[in-house]
Amino acid sequence: MGAGLPIVETLRNFYRSNERVTRVRGVFSGSLSYIFNTYCEEDKAFSEILAEAGEKGFTEPDPRVDLSGKDVARKLLILGRELGLEKEFEEITIQDLVPAHLNGESSLKNFQEKKEELNPFFLNLKQDLKQDEVIRHVGELDVTRGTLEVKLVKEKKASAFGALKHADSSFEIYAESYGERPLVIQGAGAGAAVTARGVVSDILQLAEKL
Repeated sequence: MGAGLPIVETLRNFYRSNERVTRVRGVFSGSLSYIFNTYCEEDKAFSEILAEAGEKGFTEPDPRVDLSGKDVARKLLILGRELGLEKEFEEITIQDLVPAHLNGESSLKNFQEKKEELNPFFLNLKQDLKQDEVIRHVGELDVTRGTLEVKLVKEKKASAFGALKHADSSFEIYAESYGERPLVIQGAGAGAAVTARGVVSDILQLAEKL
């Protein structure tokens, strides 16, 4: 969850201290962060940037796992349960970025050979942006309404999400005592080193309980 960023710990501390969290928004996926950060900055085809992300080790071996939004949905479900929501995966609204004819029912080879067919859809999104906007892939958890959603959104370049670089992740936590100004946690969201550090931290916390 957020590689090495203290997302779960922060929400758990809020929950334990009876601080009511009302909403959580985040760029959960380091791979999709890299893809859309780069796509909005550079004049390259979406399929080309997707391939670059795979070469850098950011995406899963099958990039459709990332593009499907299911990985982000699972992370969103974890946060929801940490905040006491009794939700199941099937209740999450997910925008799947893979067209039906290229999804998991076809082979990975077929997807790789035809991934250029993704380009027109994302080019239209890019051309529809205003000069001060970028595309971001986000997960949104509304605790009050009990809704969980994974989708593409337009963000202002000057916002926390809009200013992201490389494969960074960012999370906005809205709580009653913070009002309309969220607590923002931001940092590296992908990569072997930061993920390994997060795993080591979890192991140490478990060891302390023994």
